[in-house]
Amino acid sequence: MAHGRAGKGSSAQMTEDQAGWTKPLTTALLVLADATVLEGFGLGAEGEAVGEVCFNTAITGYQEILTDPSYAGQIVTFTFPHIGNVGTNEEDIETANLAAAAAACGVVIHAPITDPSNHRATRHLDQWLKARGIVGLCGIDTRALTSLIREKGMPNAVIAHARDGKFDLPALKAKAAAWPGLVGMDLVPQVTSTQRANWDETSWQPERGYGRQDAPKYHVVAIDYGIKRNILRLLADAGCAVTVVPATASAEEIAALKPDGIFLSNGPGDPAATGEYAVPVIRELIDKRIPTFGICLGHQMLALAIGAKTQKMHQGHHGANHPVKDFTTDKVEIVSMNHGFAVDRESLPPFAEETHVSLFDGSNCGIALKDRPAFSVQYHPEASPGPRDSHYLFRRFVEMMERAREAGSANS
Repeated sequence: MAHGRAGKGSSAQMTEDQAGWTKPLTTALLVLADATVLEGFGLGAEGEAVGEVCFNTAITGYQEILTDPSYAGQIVTFTFPHIGNVGTNEEDIETANLAAAAAACGVVIHAPITDPSNHRATRHLDQWLKARGIVGLCGIDTRALTSLIREKGMPNAVIAHARDGKFDLPALKAKAAAWPGLVGMDLVPQVTSTQRANWDETSWQPERGYGRQDAPKYHVVAIDYGIKRNILRLLADAGCAVTVVPATASAEEIAALKPDGIFLSNGPGDPAATGEYAVPVIRELIDKRIPTFGICLGHQMLALAIGAKTQKMHQGHHGANHPVKDFTTDKVEIVSMNHGFAVDRESLPPFAEETHVSLFDGSNCGIALKDRPAFSVQYHPEASPGPRDSHYLFRRFVEMMERAREAGSANS
C-alpha cells in the first residue's frame, strides 16, 4: 500500500534521505490494531483519532457521508479515488445536531483534493475538514485497504496527522490495539439532540432551495438516535409536522405529545447497547399501537423491541449502490446503506415478517409486524441513489397513520 504523490489539498513537504534524494514528507499515518502502518499525507485537522475503519463505495455525497451521525466512531475510506472535487457547502450537512462533534472521526482518500468545481461550493474540502475537526489523509492505495477490510473485516485503527511528520509510533500502535471496538459501545449520547425541537423544513428544489411545510396533516414524533436532516425533510414533504425528541425521552413524554406516528431514526454504535434504554420505550409505544417507522439503527431498535437479536457484520454495508429486494412489491431498489450491525433473521418472532433483503449477501433489510402498525428498513430511503426508488416508504408510513386515524374516529 505504498503512498502516491503529494499534491494540492495535502500538507506534504519535502525531506532529504541519507542518499541525498528528496522525497515527500510523510505527514499522516493510519495505524491498524494489528500494527500495520500505512503512510500518507495529512488533510484536514491535525491530531489523531481512533475508530473502526470502513469503506464506502459511493462516488458522490462525501459531505453527507462525513456528517452522517451513523458514522460516529468510524474512519471512512472512500473507494472512489477523487474526493473533494465539488467542494463543500453549508446546505448538505446531514447531522441535525450542530452542537455535536463531527460524525465520522477520520477520512482516508486516494488522490489529493483538487480545487472545487461546482456552483454550490463555498469551501474547499480540506478547509472544511479542518473547521469540523476531522483528521484525514491521502496518498495511500485505498483499493488495497478495501481488499484488506473485505478479507479480514473492519479493523480498529488510529489516524494521525502531524505537519512536521513526527509521530510516536509505539504509542499509536498501543492506542489502536487498546481501543475496544464498536461491539458493546453506545455512541448515541454523542450525537442525539439534547432537547425537544420542531421541524418543518422540506426538501431542496432547484431555483427555490429548501421550503417549509405550512399545512401538515399529521404529527410525527421522531426519536433522535442520530437523525439525518434529509429524513426530517422527507417526513415534512409527506405532510408531517415533526417533533424531534432526544434518545432518552420516555414513553410517557412521547405519548403526551399525542403523535399520529413515531419515527425511529438512524444512529451509530452497537444497537444492543443503545437498546438497554431505548427498547423499553419502543416496546411501550408499539404496544399502544401508535404507527411506527424505523430506519437503520431504528430498524434494529424495533427488532430488539420485539425480541429479535442483532449481530456484528464482517465488513458492513456502506455505499450508495446496494440492491435490495422488497418482498411486498416484488421490486428491487438501489439504495444507500451505512451499517455495521444487522438483524438476525433467525431470531425474528412469528408475528414479524421479513419484508426486505440485501441482494449482495442476503442479510435482513426490513421487517413489518403482523399484529401492530410498525415497520422498518435497514437502509436509507431518504437518500437518492435510485434516485427515488425508496421514497414510497414515507407514503406507506403516512397511509398507516391515516388508517389509524380513521380507525380511531370509527371507534370514538
